[in-house]
Amino acid sequence: MLTRRAALMSAAAAVTLSGISARTASATPRAAGPVRLTLPPLSGPHPVGTVSLHLVDASRPDPWITSQPYRELMVGVRYPACAVGGHPAAPQMLPGEAAGFAALNSFTGVPGDKVDWAATRTHAHEGAPVDQDGGPYPVVVYSPGAGDPRSLGTTLCDDLASRGHVVVALDHTYDATAVQFPGGRVEHTVLPAEFAQASPDPERITALLRKTLAVRVADTRFLLDELPRALPRALRGSVDRERIGMFGQSAGGFTALQAMHDDRRIAAAADLDGVLAYVQEDSTPGDLSTVAADGLDRPFLLMGKDGNDLGTVPSWDALWRHSRGWHRGLTLRGAEHATYTDAEALVPQIARQLRLPRKTVVENIGTIAPRHAIAAERACLAAFFDRWLRGRDDAGLLDGASARHPAVRLFS
Repeated sequence: MLTRRAALMSAAAAVTLSGISARTASATPRAAGPVRLTLPPLSGPHPVGTVSLHLVDASRPDPWITSQPYRELMVGVRYPACAVGGHPAAPQMLPGEAAGFAALNSFTGVPGDKVDWAATRTHAHEGAPVDQDGGPYPVVVYSPGAGDPRSLGTTLCDDLASRGHVVVALDHTYDATAVQFPGGRVEHTVLPAEFAQASPDPERITALLRKTLAVRVADTRFLLDELPRALPRALRGSVDRERIGMFGQSAGGFTALQAMHDDRRIAAAADLDGVLAYVQEDSTPGDLSTVAADGLDRPFLLMGKDGNDLGTVPSWDALWRHSRGWHRGLTLRGAEHATYTDAEALVPQIARQLRLPRKTVVENIGTIAPRHAIAAERACLAAFFDRWLRGRDDAGLLDGASARHPAVRLFS
């Protein structure tokens, strides 16, 4: 992800940032060994289990690799568990994914090769038994930002599962930095090469943005088709397919709202700082998506970085004016674009261990204190999905100012 970008991450920007990382790495003080990172503890009452799914869509050739007559996806499922003893904590990234992420590291000013990305463990435990007593649970699908792996949303996905949801995180193959399949095969992003071919022609760049979003929505709809059959038998009875939500960061937020527009199975969706037009800057008018032009008749939530609201993001304003369903918008004071990813938890740790300047942290995740940002994001997302998928209301958290989360500013 980028510290400043539109909903669809420009692959050229990704290349630029990896170049920045390469230039700054040589000037960075060396740590005794690769930096190791931890993720914030869960805030919900449930321990969390996880399984990975390998899905094959034989109904369409891969849009990015035209010689491949099918589309392959990897999916991570998080769910409330009854016990996790004897079940290892899952890695945030598998080795191949970690290597791919380091190679196209998009954290501004952070030397990706100084971090052991494969060493981070999540709070989800592989193959832990599902808590049958609390189900069936609503399903929430997660889509990451363009160029990002699904694992970069672990902080929010694991926490939603701990609060009583089955969270299904989707990797968009050849879009994500790297996707590791069973047996160790790794498929890498093609977006930098695609963007290089499209540049500098604005029409070709717009066409690439449209294609990227269309592929993501098709991936999401296939996932919804396949999920009942793909889940392990022990999980099938614990999933309520009549209560489905979706959220995502940046291009993933765009994907979530566009997929809800196109597929009525999605009952509610949240967009974490994703523009809803085929543009490269949030503030650029025009080139609206159909979700922004038509609006929505079901609940949605917009969550923006500091400064992103209806007055500064034209596609959000269009969606707002055209929508008939319940909707709310909020910003986090001091937040940046990457605040809504695991960067909020990871970048401060990297900066501390590598003695990086404060400027590096601010450029990536803004000035908001990480503990406040993470707590507010988790609370607002949970309140939204609890209200619309579980019929619960967290004391009106989304209806007015909250003393518990003073950084949250509602807009309308």
